[in-house]
Amino acid sequence: MVVGRLWGVPLYLNPSVLLLAALITLLYGNFVRQQLDLSVPAGYLVGFGFVVCLLLSVLLHELGHAITARRFGIGVKGITLELLGGYTEMDRDAPNPRVDLLVSLAGPAVSLVLGAGAVGITLALPDGTLWNELSFQVAFSNIVVAIFNVLPGLPLDGGRALRAVVWWISKDRHIGTEVAGWVGRGLAVAVAITVAALAYFDILSLFGLVFMLLIALTLWQGAGQSIRFARISRRFPLIDLRRLARPVFTVRSGTPLAEAQRLALAAGSQDYVLATADSSGRLVGLVEKAAVEAVPLERRPWVSVDTVARGIDGVPTIPVGMSGDQVITTVQRNPGSQYLVTSGEDVVGVLRLSDLAQLLEPNGKTRT
Repeated sequence: MVVGRLWGVPLYLNPSVLLLAALITLLYGNFVRQQLDLSVPAGYLVGFGFVVCLLLSVLLHELGHAITARRFGIGVKGITLELLGGYTEMDRDAPNPRVDLLVSLAGPAVSLVLGAGAVGITLALPDGTLWNELSFQVAFSNIVVAIFNVLPGLPLDGGRALRAVVWWISKDRHIGTEVAGWVGRGLAVAVAITVAALAYFDILSLFGLVFMLLIALTLWQGAGQSIRFARISRRFPLIDLRRLARPVFTVRSGTPLAEAQRLALAAGSQDYVLATADSSGRLVGLVEKAAVEAVPLERRPWVSVDTVARGIDGVPTIPVGMSGDQVITTVQRNPGSQYLVTSGEDVVGVLRLSDLAQLLEPNGKTRT
C-alpha cells in the first residue's frame, strides 16, 4: 500500500504491519497497564503509541540508507515497512566497496543515535511514569535494532558491510555477496538454536517464540536469495544476444498453422520462433508456443497462424549490442516472456525469457 512520499521517495506499507501493530498494541498495552495501573483503554492507547514510535524508528532507519544512497548518486525506488522491520529498494548497486559500506551502516547508525537520545530522555524523566516507560522502550528497541542489524550476515545491514569488506579485499563483488550470504545462513541457524534453547528452558513466551522463528526463517531465506543472486549475476557477462536470440521464421498472415510448421521444418530451422508478416513482408506478430500446443494436431491444418500469434506492438525490444547487465536491467523494467532483438530497425531474433533463465541458472533442461 502506497502511503506517501518522503523527499520524493515512495513509502509503502506491507499489510503485515497491521498484524504487527495489533499484536504489539495488545501485548504491550496489557504490560504497561499492569506496570502503571492504567485502565484497559488507556493501556491499549499507550500500546498503539508505542507502535507508532516503533514504525517511525524503522522509517528513520531506512531513510538513513536512502539519504546516504542518494548522496552517492544511487536512486531509491522506495521504502517498505513490513512485519519484521523494513527495507529500502535502490535502482542499482553501489559503485564500489566504500559506498556499499557507508550505505549499509547508515541505517544502524541512525538507530543507534535514536536509541542514545531515548536513553538520555529516559534518564531525565521520573521513574514509574508513562513517558519514562515509553522512552525506555523506544531506547531499548532502537539499540536492539542497531545491534542486531550490524550482525555480519546477509540480508542484514552488517551482512552488506561484510560484503563490502570482502569485495574490497577480493576485488570481486560476487564473492563478497556469497560469503556474506553463507554467514547469514549461519546466523539463521544460530538464531534457531537459541530459540530452541530458550523454549526448552521455558524462557520465551509463545509470541516471542513465533517472532524469533520468523526472524530465523527470514534470515535463512534472505541469505539464500543473496547466494543465488551472486551466482546468477556472475554469469551476466555470458549474455550474448547474437548467440542467445532465436532466429525468426516468417510466414504470411493467413497461413494454416500446420503449413507454417511444415515450411519451417523444410527450411531446416531449429529452435526458431514462428512469426507472421503482412503482404509487404513487415513483421506483424509472434506465434505463442503455448497457444500452438493448445491446438490439437488434427485441427492445425484448419487453424490460421494468426489465431495463435501476438502482435509485436506490445513486445519489448532489446538492441543486439547490449551488455549482460543492460539486458537484465531492460528485462526487469519491461517484464515479458519474449523480446525482439533488434539491430537498427531490423529484427534479428527473439530472446525468450526461458532461454535467458536457463543461461543464468543452467539446470540441464532442454530449451523450450
